Amino acid sequence: MEQRGRTKMVTARFMFSTDFHGSETVWRKFLNSAKIFNLDALVLSGDMTGKIIVPIVERPDGKYNASLLGTNYVLSKEELPDFMKRCRMISYIPYATNPEEARVFETDSEKREMLFEKLEMEIVKIWLDLVPDKVPKNCKVIVSPGNDDKLAIDEVIKNHPAVIYAEERVVALDREHEVACCGWSNPTPFNSPRECSEEELFQKLEAVVAQVQHLRTAAFCFHVPPYNSVIDEAPKLDETLKPIVKGGTILTIPAGSKAVRQIIEKYQPLLGLHGHIHESPGSIKIGRTICVNPGSEYGEGIFKGFLVELDGDKIKRLQKIEG
Repeated sequence: MEQRGRTKMVTARFMFSTDFHGSETVWRKFLNSAKIFNLDALVLSGDMTGKIIVPIVERPDGKYNASLLGTNYVLSKEELPDFMKRCRMISYIPYATNPEEARVFETDSEKREMLFEKLEMEIVKIWLDLVPDKVPKNCKVIVSPGNDDKLAIDEVIKNHPAVIYAEERVVALDREHEVACCGWSNPTPFNSPRECSEEELFQKLEAVVAQVQHLRTAAFCFHVPPYNSVIDEAPKLDETLKPIVKGGTILTIPAGSKAVRQIIEKYQPLLGLHGHIHESPGSIKIGRTICVNPGSEYGEGIFKGFLVELDGDKIKRLQKIEG
């Protein structure tokens, strides 16, 4: 029997995942997990969008030429929707166009980038439109973009009624547990849309943490993992951005953020939720804080996440899920 006057602990069950990079297959598996595990929330830490456009070029006879994974296709207008869905399922961005426009995008980098942005916004909208049919109404869908996601997609997420936009914000899971989110990273070799100096990142994280009401029971959902934490080991690259191999082994270096590590050491939340470095799944304890990175195999259509159950100021369940 519960003692009189004692406050009952509150539990929260959610799925955390990250780094889908345009794979609609993985996104659908993520959404489906809400019913499978009877979740209170789905938490996504960014890098939603893909990086490769598949041109689908109209022919004089009204059909379309396209190439996917080394195979050439001649498509009728009726076959386009299924082909475009197939592209999205494996992380590619389909675009139906004509020969003149296709040549412009091949030669004009500025227009090509504008097209990328437009298509990424459209695909994010398609993804979010799937939520009402796949996720129970009592399950929150908490989304923050990552460093690879263009800033333009934020408006799509903010304006969609089926999800909660969480970038640089704190979202309550219940009256006791919160998720503090930030998708920015320290500098990378790839000049991604959301990266900044460690000093600037530290200030961003401080501003997010300032919104937290209950630090002891909070989860910090910071896309980049803490520096030198095992879950941030990435291939060491040469000047052409190719991995350096020595003795038949790819050399690795810590690529996480020193600012993230400082913030975790300073505030000691219950849990750290990270991604960014696909090759370093795992977990590590920093002080009282358990930090996790599910890793990513989006190219193979494999979903990777952590099933989390928080019970008051304890982690009751932290289970890696793959499939």
